[in-house]
Amino acid sequence: MKILIKNGYVVSMARDIVKADVIIEDGRIAFIGNSDGIADKVIDATNKVVMPGLINAHTHVPMSIFRGYSDELTLHDWLREKMWPIEDKMTADDAYYASMLSGIEMIKSGTTTFNDMYFFEDEIAKMAEKLGLRAILSRCIIGEGEEMVKKADEAEEFYNNWHNKADGRIKICVGLHAPNTCPPDTIKRGINLADRLGTPIHIHYLETKDEIDYMSSKYLSTVTEYLKKSGLFNYHVMLAHGVHINDIDIEVLKNISGGIIHNPVSNMKLGSGFSSVAKLRRNGINVALGTDGQGSTNTLDMFEEIKLTAYLQKGLNFNPTVITAEDVLKMATIEGARVLGIDSEVGSIEVGKKADIIIIDLNKPHLCPVHNIYSTLAYSVNGADVETTIIDGKIVMENRQIVNVDEQEIINECNRVQRRLFN
Repeated sequence: MKILIKNGYVVSMARDIVKADVIIEDGRIAFIGNSDGIADKVIDATNKVVMPGLINAHTHVPMSIFRGYSDELTLHDWLREKMWPIEDKMTADDAYYASMLSGIEMIKSGTTTFNDMYFFEDEIAKMAEKLGLRAILSRCIIGEGEEMVKKADEAEEFYNNWHNKADGRIKICVGLHAPNTCPPDTIKRGINLADRLGTPIHIHYLETKDEIDYMSSKYLSTVTEYLKKSGLFNYHVMLAHGVHINDIDIEVLKNISGGIIHNPVSNMKLGSGFSSVAKLRRNGINVALGTDGQGSTNTLDMFEEIKLTAYLQKGLNFNPTVITAEDVLKMATIEGARVLGIDSEVGSIEVGKKADIIIIDLNKPHLCPVHNIYSTLAYSVNGADVETTIIDGKIVMENRQIVNVDEQEIINECNRVQRRLFN
């Protein structure tokens, strides 16, 4: 299908903003400029922004069912007293409908790619295939002994079943839970699996001070030293959180392939702390943005993460110029793609790249007037302003209507799951 997007403000994340047309053909961006060509579908983008779809680089999407459950707890208590016991009650059917709810939420708020680590990943893959999302998925490996080996075997089976499926939109990587929940043998098994399959590694990293204290007490090591010694940093790594990175860590991280995934809403809500994002970027370290799961972040609206990232860095550094609107938008698009290792395909609007595009209507009271489009996008837009979402050259939402699923049916199913799990 050939799609022509006419007369929009193209915010490419690769060059200056221009008013132009965009032609999509065979799933890719075929042309950017002024066009009088014909197409199967013409979208009038007058007074609208045409920009790359957002990349949510760290999620646990079945956790939509925990939205608003167990607030105001530390991460340690939240996981062990609330999340893990209730997750043990979940079925694959529960995970599917909870993931569908998240998929709808992401599409409607402008996310076109997500990077997920959880269990029941087959159900998440089915959701991504059904809704047309682009996904990097990993079955979480955690713990030790026979249970850990079982999880690692499941992770490999998951790769064999789903890698490059859904017209190549679904990629599978290796997911290790965290340094403090993965002993050396577990880390080694995950690394060996990633080496054999040729995939990146997704892991929680320096999220809390408790993690640092545990690693110091258990292994007489810093978290970064532990992972470096294991050989993890010899691979492409997607390091979720990075809240407590110090200058010594930065010297190691300067040389890695991959980068840090900043989750400001979750980190603040759980009282984990504040990541030095501006400092990381000054040191040449790639930084992506993520939401984490709705159990700790409540919403998958990446525009909230964009705003908060900018506000936090300006406030923490007592400097309004330390990070710009364009910077944080890049973190949610092209830099996010770079951290995930997919920047040759998505993350910017350039000829030849996959057509993952969102359209935002600027003709709204809270977006008017527009003095600077980057500022409007970073500080004024919210997910509900996304009008059209295109992934892999296919329209998955138009005029706020999801194409491939009945939203109300999914909401009804999730309410049923909620009643069973909690009542």
